[in-house]
Amino acid sequence: MTAQADPVIIIGGGQSGLTAARAALAVGLRPVVLHAGDSPAGSWPDYYDSLTLFSPARYSALPGMAFDGEPDHYPHRDEVVAYLLRYAGTLDAEIRTGVRVTEVHPRAGGGYLIGTDAGEQIAAAGVVAASGSFGNPYLPDLPGRGDFTGDLLHVADYRRPGPYAGKRVIVVGAGNSAVQVAYELAAHAHVTLATREPVRFLPQRIGGRDLHHWLRVTGADRLPRGVLTRLIRHAAVLDTGVYRDALASGQLARRHMFTAFTPDGVVWGDGTIECVDAVIFATGYRPNLGYLEPLGALAHGTPRQVGGLSTSHQGLVYVGLEFQRSFASNTLRGVSRDATHVMRALAAHLSGRRRLPRSAAVPASAPTGTSGAGR
Repeated sequence: MTAQADPVIIIGGGQSGLTAARAALAVGLRPVVLHAGDSPAGSWPDYYDSLTLFSPARYSALPGMAFDGEPDHYPHRDEVVAYLLRYAGTLDAEIRTGVRVTEVHPRAGGGYLIGTDAGEQIAAAGVVAASGSFGNPYLPDLPGRGDFTGDLLHVADYRRPGPYAGKRVIVVGAGNSAVQVAYELAAHAHVTLATREPVRFLPQRIGGRDLHHWLRVTGADRLPRGVLTRLIRHAAVLDTGVYRDALASGQLARRHMFTAFTPDGVVWGDGTIECVDAVIFATGYRPNLGYLEPLGALAHGTPRQVGGLSTSHQGLVYVGLEFQRSFASNTLRGVSRDATHVMRALAAHLSGRRRLPRSAAVPASAPTGTSGAGR
């Protein structure tokens, strides 16, 4: 057991924070999870209504608790929420909801002080940043965006197609969420998918098995970041053939990305001006780590880290970053491996057996625009 007067504070109560709490308990640390939402289910309750996992239940469970139901079914958003709430209930850890962390500062003599939106100052032996990226959606700053009078939103704020019935809608992006939402909307609205490159597809099933079976047996799920950044240059959409056929048949229209907004529409690359009612950006997310800015642990919003271990501050680790250590790092099926890795390192540091790595370098950015990759 690690001697520890103050707790390890885990910021974020979704899949990353919950697995970090479990891993902390396993190495003798005392975790306290602080979650800004109403319940420890991360951002899952806020995803769009029709969202379904890409990975079957058998490959989507966290350590120690299987999903209910048929192992080969694809769990719905609400199943994931219920699963995470049950999982949180199995942990012998303090989980505080409705607590938003606003800042982290170093503490004289070691450790950290965690500031919350309620004005609390919480002492911490170490900090686990597990807040994901859903709270920080990325919207490209295109010319005229501020003048557009229609509905402009990120897919993080999209829920269901009903409000868009009969309207002209552009969905921007070439990843899973963009194609899924555009396909769903096409049954109710006039939809164009706007992308910078042709949409690329990955088959959902190969040789009668779900893709995730092959990712596991081949070890591709565990490929390190350096290999991934060489192999993965573009977003790819998991597909049973439905989305590919919709694009090929014209059921779902696609055009090269527009160049600017007008007050009531967009300007396409050939100069054509089109009036539209709504533009939905499915352009990915960035790490939601603004509370670390006062600490100086970020470089232009990107954490200074290697494999989830801070290179700027001892006792600070990360869980749930996209491509943190592998292809599956920020997914239900893969986050626990990273949580175990960083919590073992943090426990060793707090016991004086190990110093976390220091480096001025920030790892090269992983591919972005992979909205939905964390499923």
